[in-house]
This record gives sequence, structure tokens and C-alpha cells, in this order.
Amino acid sequence: MKRNWEGVVLKVMGAKDFTLEVTGKDEITPDFLRVHVRDGGLLERSGLHPTMWIRLWFDDAGKAHQRAYTLVNASPADGTFSMDFALHNGVAADWARSVQPGDTIDATVQGSSFTFPQPVPRRIWVVGDPASIPAINSLLDERNLTAAGAAPVTAWLEYQHDADPSLQVRTSESDVVTWVPRKRDGAALVEEVCDALTAGTVSVEEDFFWIACEASSTRAIVKHLRKTLGVDKHRIDALGYWRV
Repeated sequence: MKRNWEGVVLKVMGAKDFTLEVTGKDEITPDFLRVHVRDGGLLERSGLHPTMWIRLWFDDAGKAHQRAYTLVNASPADGTFSMDFALHNGVAADWARSVQPGDTIDATVQGSSFTFPQPVPRRIWVVGDPASIPAINSLLDERNLTAAGAAPVTAWLEYQHDADPSLQVRTSESDVVTWVPRKRDGAALVEEVCDALTAGTVSVEEDFFWIACEASSTRAIVKHLRKTLGVDKHRIDALGYWRV
């Protein structure tokens, strides 16, 4: 399978390539599969940070198709991690459904980075959905292990399937999570979040904002933070995880 121009550009940018070996998979909900892999030296060479994601290369009728996935339960000592796949239509979901132990897939590390802001935020505001829950959990785990453990989290998670709210979110007693049904192409989530994030609830100098949902929703929420509330861009970590 020959990679397209994206693969060439990534290589020029210093991307690191690895081959992952599947060791098994589990159904998390009827709509999500978790695939377990040996990392082929990825964690040893690239290190590990909260919210870390990699690019997988799928064979789409002979053409290379890349998608990004967040590492789940990564163990550098064992050289293993997992990835969660939403079971919609598409080459990535088809691969997850059919893959068997011993199968391999190519992966690339390039572009993923994250460090907690210093000093420790007063509060961490999170907006996501099932696709970004693995990243949110790694963020929460790191928060609990560092001085940032003092920062409570307020999160909104958009969902489309009845089983989505059963997905594990590793919160603490000080955290608040609200599940919001996806309506009007994401407008319901944007309205609820922006109505809650006001000059009276947010400290633009002390809070931190982590946004990772559908791309247009992510842009709308970031615009509200930057233009309406005046939050500095360095206090926002935002990424559109998928597009309609």
C-alpha cells in the first residue's frame, strides 16, 4: 500500500513510523471496540504524554487512508496500548471489526503534544464526546498524579447513542460531568457550553480550557472563549476531533 502525499509531508516533518501488532479486542459498548496492540517500539522512541494520539494507515482499496487515534492505557514498560474505534461506516471501523490477533498496521507519530499549564489552573473546563474520552481520561489521570490534582474539572460530553453515557470517565469527587444529547448538528452543545461559560463563572487568567469535539462545534466554543470572554490562546487547548 503506497502512502499518499500526506505520508511524504509527514516524513519531511520528521515523523516516526512504526508497525503495531494486534493482540486482541473488546467490545466497550455496542458502538465502540477497543483494540489492543504491541507498540513496535513506539513508546520507547517517542515517549508518552497526556492526550497522546497517533496516525494509523488503513488500506482503502489499495490507497492509503489515515486516521488519528488516542492511546488508551499505554504501558511503556510493556510496550503496549489500546485504541477505541467508533463502529460507524468506514474503512477504519471495518478494520477494527475484522482484525485478529497477529494482524499488523502501520502507525506514524507526528504532531501530538501536551503539557499542563503552569501555575496550576483554578479550574479545568472540558468539552468533548465519546471520541475524545480516551484523551480526557489521560488528562484526568495526569491531573490526579501532579500538582494539578487540586484543579476541579467541569466537563460537557456530547453523545449520539444511548450507550455512550455508560463509557467510563475517570473523574474525582470534585469534578462535574454533564452529558448533552447531540441535536441540531451540535448547536445544542455549543449553546449549553457558551451559556455556562460567562464572565461570572470563568477566570480568564486562572482557568484552563480543553476542547475536543466536532470541528465546527470546537471552533464556535473557542471563538466564544477568545472573542467574548477574552481568554488568552495559551490557556486553550483545542482540536476538532471529527467533521460532519
